[in-house]
This record gives sequence, C-alpha cells and structure tokens, in this order.
Amino acid sequence: MRALIIGGTHFIGPHVVSALHRFGHEITLYHRGHHEPDLPEAVRHIHSPRAGIPVLHFPPALTDPPPEVVLHMFPVGEDDTRAIVGRFSGLARRLVVISSGDVYLAYGRLLGKEPGPPEPIPLTENAALRSVLYPYRHMAAGPADWTFHYEKILVEREVLGQASLRGTVLRLPPVYGPGDPYRRLRPYIKRMVDGRSTILLESAQMNWRWTHGYVENVADAIALTVTDERSAGEVYNLGEADTPTIGQRVNRIGALMGWDGTVVSLEMDRLPPHLRAPYEPQQDLVLSTEHIRTQLGYTEAVSPEEALRRTIAWERAHPSAVGDPGATEYAAEDASLLHA
Repeated sequence: MRALIIGGTHFIGPHVVSALHRFGHEITLYHRGHHEPDLPEAVRHIHSPRAGIPVLHFPPALTDPPPEVVLHMFPVGEDDTRAIVGRFSGLARRLVVISSGDVYLAYGRLLGKEPGPPEPIPLTENAALRSVLYPYRHMAAGPADWTFHYEKILVEREVLGQASLRGTVLRLPPVYGPGDPYRRLRPYIKRMVDGRSTILLESAQMNWRWTHGYVENVADAIALTVTDERSAGEVYNLGEADTPTIGQRVNRIGALMGWDGTVVSLEMDRLPPHLRAPYEPQQDLVLSTEHIRTQLGYTEAVSPEEALRRTIAWERAHPSAVGDPGATEYAAEDASLLHA
C-alpha cells in the first residue's frame, strides 16, 4: 500500500512511520524539513516551506504516484481540511485524520464553556459534541495564528460523509511518553527525583479521571486504521483501556520510581497558585476505546507499567529547560501543607 503522511516528524509521527514500515508499506512523508527524525531509508521525503500548519499547499509530487491512503497528522480546521479533501478526492481511496477528545460536550463542560451537569462516562464515539466552537481562540494572537482557526469538530465534518474519499476520524487523548513536548508527567517525576516527601493535588483532581495514551501504543492504533479497510467511514477513540484517577496515576509513578512520599489532597483555595488548575475537575474525561478494540482487534503492545518506566527514564535523561519547579515553588507548597 502507498501511504502519504502529512506532517509526521514530531513525537507521534515517527512511531507511526516506523509501524507502517514494519508492515511493509510504501511511505511518503510531506513536511517542511525542519525536523528529520531517524526513519527507515525507504521512506520518501517531500519538503516544502508551505507544509507548515495549516497545510494548504499540495505540490504535484504528492500524487506521483497517487497515494492509496492519506494520513493527516494535524488538520487544524475547516479550510485546510476542505483543501485536502478537494486535492485527494478521486485520487486516494481513503483519508485518515487526527482529531481530539476535545470535540466532546464533556470537554466544554470541563472548560466551563457549556453549562449543565457532567456528561455520563465513558464517552463513546456517539457521545454529544460541543456546541460552542473554537475552544482555544481566546489564546490566539490573531487571525494569522493557526490557533484562531483550530476546531476539530469542523475537521470531522469535512472528512465524514465523503463518497469519493472515505474518511476515518481518530480522536486522541493526551499522549505521553519519550519526546512528549508538553512533558505531561514531568511535574510528578521531577518532584520525586528531587526527593519531595509530599506531592499536592487539588481535592477534586485527586479522584479525577482523564484518559491518556502512551505514544507508541497510540501510533500503533493510528497505523492500524491506515492499513485496515474496515476503518473507512469510522470514528475511533484512542487511549488506554482503563483510566486511573490522577491520584492513582501519580502513585503508580511513585511505586516504579521507589518513591516513599505521599500524595496529599487540598482544597483549591489552600493550594499555592502554581498548582491550581484553570478548570474545576468535576467532569471526568474518560474515553471508551472499545470500538477500535472490538472492530479492528487493537491491543496495546506496551503495558501501562512499561509505558511509565520508559517515560520516567526519558524524563530523567532529558532535563527541562523551562517550567520545572524550584525552591520558590517548593517553599510555597511546604507552606500550604503546613497551614492545611
């Protein structure tokens, strides 16, 4: 099979490329050339300065020969998705796009943008979607900023229901692991490395659940949908099979690191400002991943324990240049605990 991957040089993408290569497929990677990860020599690279986010330019080389399946790793919104559908309709059989669990109404509840009671969990692919669009537009510098146009709901609308280019939508959770640009688990790992005896969590957050996914497992799921024709026209949630609470996740990290400290919960107003979440974690974001497991037979190659071990090892070996807690933050945490 000939697969064209748009993007694919950051974090998740190289693992997807490697998985497809193991399956014996012919891969073309379209990107700017700013990042050249270590990939198999057989992978064909097509570079263009106009391959940045959002991708609106598709040079003729992308269809010589025409791909059978196109995987877009980071479609932003309506315009760029419409452009890719228009470019490859009638040429490729299928289009697979990366979406997000932020499309669900539950996410709007979490952000406080959509009033109402918490949505029931787990969230299946048929769960209600947000009615308030553009969740991050307030963070954009202006209309020239791609964040201004970010809306995965509109991406999905453009992709699904196409007769000449069958679409597949993959709703991803937060993804962690070696190379995670957001360092999602680092705040806990760093404190344990520094020998902190206590890690503070907001009381509601202690029991809050948010489905995550380990990078290699998520990449394998993406590669599976690219290669399996049964995925045409489908929407899949990706992520771990069982979602622990935040407190449980931190304690699991601690057990693997030999940490003998304690996770302590405090009410929001008792926490130092740097530990206060920008939302009230009363809406759990637990994704059901049964659909891809039952229909395509997906299972994780890397266990939850091994995923954490690999993440811990990478975080230990790669100090963060910014964002790590230091003496000032630790002093504030000690004071909060003292006055609890």
